[in-house]
Amino acid sequence: MKKGYTPLTTPEIVYSIDGTDQCLIGTAEIPLGGIHMDSILLKSALPLKYIAFSHCFRTEAGAAGAATKGLYRVHQFSKAEITLDMATADLGAPAYRKFDIEAWMPGFGRFGEISSASNCTDYQSRRLGIRYRPSESLQTGPKKGKANPPATKFVHTLNATACAVPKMMVCLLENYQQEDGSVVIPEPLRPFMGDIDLIKPKLK
Repeated sequence: MKKGYTPLTTPEIVYSIDGTDQCLIGTAEIPLGGIHMDSILLKSALPLKYIAFSHCFRTEAGAAGAATKGLYRVHQFSKAEITLDMATADLGAPAYRKFDIEAWMPGFGRFGEISSASNCTDYQSRRLGIRYRPSESLQTGPKKGKANPPATKFVHTLNATACAVPKMMVCLLENYQQEDGSVVIPEPLRPFMGDIDLIKPKLK
């Protein structure tokens, strides 16, 4: 909120469940985009920044990304984390560009996505009808003395998953659990854990 974001909790049912006109959402961005559907925003009100907590119902089986379709550019590499500038062939239809953060998952024997950020330009806003009116001065109309407001334009949207919690928990446990069952807290997370550096099992 200090960064100007409005926190929301999104509905979990939208549309397309078999036999009904509804479905479970796969990401919070779907209902968030619907907030401004068929609206015209003032340029002075932009950017609008929302952050949402939601369940994300998916049919993932762990195979996605096992065989890459293109070459990636690795921006950062550490022992357990890489940041990828995704190859064009691996972008979904809405994304113009996408960055993924992947963490090492020993159980799968590979890196897996735990966070992503996509620049969708105006793909989603065209489908949703979300426009803005530029704040430029009024344009002169064909009739003398009559001014028209500037033409509307489609907004651009940025979508990001801050943290896929279940995947993050898997990575933390698989990478930091010790033989006695305790879990070492990675240093960057310790300030959020009351500065503790180890979680020990209560029962042996």
